[in-house]
Amino acid sequence: MPSVAFYTLGCKVNFYDTEAIWQHFKKEGYEQVDFEEQTADVYLINTCTVTNTGDKKSRQIIRRAIRRNPDAVIAVTGCYAQTSPAEIMDIPGVDLVIGTQDRDKILPYVQQIQESRQPINAVRNIMKTRVFEEMDVPDFADRTRAFLKIQDGCNNFCTFCIIPWSRGLSRSRDSQSIIKQARQLVQAGYKEIVLTGIHTGGYGDDMENYDLSDLLWDLEKVDGLERIRISSIEASQIDEKMLDVLNRSDKLVRHFHIPLQAGDDTVLKRMRRKYTTEEFYNKMLMIRKAMPDVAITTDVIVGFPGETDEMFRNGNELMKKIGFSEMHVFPYSKRSGTPAARMEDQVDEEVKNARVHELIDLSEQMQLAYAQKFVGQVLEVIPEGQPKGSEGKGLLQGYSDNYIQMVFEGSKDMIGKVVRVKMTAAGVNESKGQLVRVMEAGLSAAL
Repeated sequence: MPSVAFYTLGCKVNFYDTEAIWQHFKKEGYEQVDFEEQTADVYLINTCTVTNTGDKKSRQIIRRAIRRNPDAVIAVTGCYAQTSPAEIMDIPGVDLVIGTQDRDKILPYVQQIQESRQPINAVRNIMKTRVFEEMDVPDFADRTRAFLKIQDGCNNFCTFCIIPWSRGLSRSRDSQSIIKQARQLVQAGYKEIVLTGIHTGGYGDDMENYDLSDLLWDLEKVDGLERIRISSIEASQIDEKMLDVLNRSDKLVRHFHIPLQAGDDTVLKRMRRKYTTEEFYNKMLMIRKAMPDVAITTDVIVGFPGETDEMFRNGNELMKKIGFSEMHVFPYSKRSGTPAARMEDQVDEEVKNARVHELIDLSEQMQLAYAQKFVGQVLEVIPEGQPKGSEGKGLLQGYSDNYIQMVFEGSKDMIGKVVRVKMTAAGVNESKGQLVRVMEAGLSAAL
């Protein structure tokens, strides 16, 4: 039986793409083996290029695969492969470079290479691609939350970001195909689906009269699906139609990830973000009105070129005023090939690190404050497994619909089901709870 080993770097979309590529190998009779522990006939590395470090890490992993089995076919895909195929082809031992499209051709190329041992660079210009590449993933190794990719690419061209060049322009997946896969996932036992993409909220930008709100109403009708989560959405994409979904949907969870990136208008402008701080703040108020108690998480880049202490303070104040339930904080890192990397007034590393720590502290305070609001309340949780380090103690952990990680006593047979848990103590990264009961399928909406 031929074997394949995968290594995925980067974002959730990459992990989805790897799962989709695995489906092709599985159909051809391959078995999947562990990248680190066994030797494989084919190594597939799905690369990331979001930072220069992503490129470097990708190169390290490619070399590691070549050392593990010099006779194997070494195939490289993903964002770094798309933007820098020549750099990867220059690594001795690489057989195939294919970018962020044509993934269904990987196997035929692998067969060709096994016969001829001639390396192939199969990367095409992604900017000319206008059609979403259909890739089904009917099942995941992680049993409780299924990812469903609905979109690829991005039209925004923020000055710090290389992704449009590695993923191309925004392309939406056909809605019928999404609904069909959602049904498959529900049949496979999933209660929650996370809609994901490179710029998920941009779904429908390339379609006529159909957008993310329409898709959400269509998914609402999928029997057996309990929760719909959107991996990320831009503030500008929350319009009247979307607010109506927030207000009336039974399945959309009370959690949105909305990247702010910076809390100062000058910085936002230099980043080429499409909103002002005032617009962003007003959008948050509208969301909270439509969906009270919603958890809003965000991304923030600290130390963007030209960010002064005053601009950083402005951001700090705005974040406190909005009251996020968690912030993912990143120090700005130069991405060669982007306009921001060429900006003159780069911020000193030490200043950046001090600011990062300050915002992480603020994020933890806000996380705790958000969780504390729910002490004594009953939340619906889908247990994912046992908390790390407490195996065998009869504890389970999972996320509530509003993205609070809960730890409570329960048995393994509850994993993947919807259970009701009363929060007894709030914490920063996890809160404690007490099991109230396990829900029967289809009951939760009525209660």
